[in-house]
Amino acid sequence: MKKVKPGATPQTVDDYLAALPEEARATLEKLRKTIKAVAPKATEVISYQIPMYKHHGMLVGFAAFKDHCSFFPGAKPIATYKDELKGYKTSKGTIRFPIGKPLPAALVKKLVKTRIAENEAAFNKKEKKR
Repeated sequence: MKKVKPGATPQTVDDYLAALPEEARATLEKLRKTIKAVAPKATEVISYQIPMYKHHGMLVGFAAFKDHCSFFPGAKPIATYKDELKGYKTSKGTIRFPIGKPLPAALVKKLVKTRIAENEAAFNKKEKKR
């Protein structure tokens, strides 16, 4: 992995992760591994300078900040699992969690599966209109 200069836009998810401090990198690598296991057909991209996954549109994304990490599964998965997310700061499409304390893999799997189903339903609806 090559080191990305601070302030430079990463070209790949590996570049993004390589530029992070060790604890944030380790936290997000666990999240990445879970996403890839649940969504093997998803494509990894950098969008808005952060790692995102696409499958029939944007699926999920993640990022590290100075004092936390964020996971971006969209509004529907957060609403669907609001009871399981009570211990985290959430907003419409974002879940914030501490660096060094990754979201539980089982919860990430549920969130990603919900998002895949949402995107596939929208995709199939569009296809039927053709």
